[in-house]
Amino acid sequence: MTSSHRLRRLPALPFATAAAAAVLLAAVGCSPTDAEVSVAVPSPPPEEAALCGALHEELPETVAGLGRNDPEPGSDLTAGWGDGAIVLRCGVPRPARMSDPRAEGVEAGGVNWMLEQREGDGPRFTSTARETYVEVSLDERFAHDASPLAALAGAVKKTVPPSV
Repeated sequence: MTSSHRLRRLPALPFATAAAAAVLLAAVGCSPTDAEVSVAVPSPPPEEAALCGALHEELPETVAGLGRNDPEPGSDLTAGWGDGAIVLRCGVPRPARMSDPRAEGVEAGGVNWMLEQREGDGPRFTSTARETYVEVSLDERFAHDASPLAALAGAVKKTVPPSV
């Protein structure tokens, strides 16, 4: 008996059922909530790490309509929403760009943020004049939308005091 005979004996699925099964498997395999985003975890001094831990507890479950989906490896120093659309890192080093008097900035929700445009990606913002630096990277969907910063500002204001 050849393998082609064995294939003929298997019950055939109707085309519509097979197509539906393929679509279902593809959807399950590509779910945005299953996407694993990986980021470098900062290593701030202990007093800054404590501020970041407090911030982590205050962060919202949704930002810009996207559910919380923290990146790997899990840490109180990082958080994320959506499929990597919004990624927060707390306790990052002071960006060199912050010394540039021409650096652009925005104010959102009472927190000042320095803007860095990234080639081929969305903007990155770093809080200024706070006891530790909080970085928020946005993907290209938010190239002209700072609303995620406003959604995060309350937690930053509550847990990361202004620097003196």
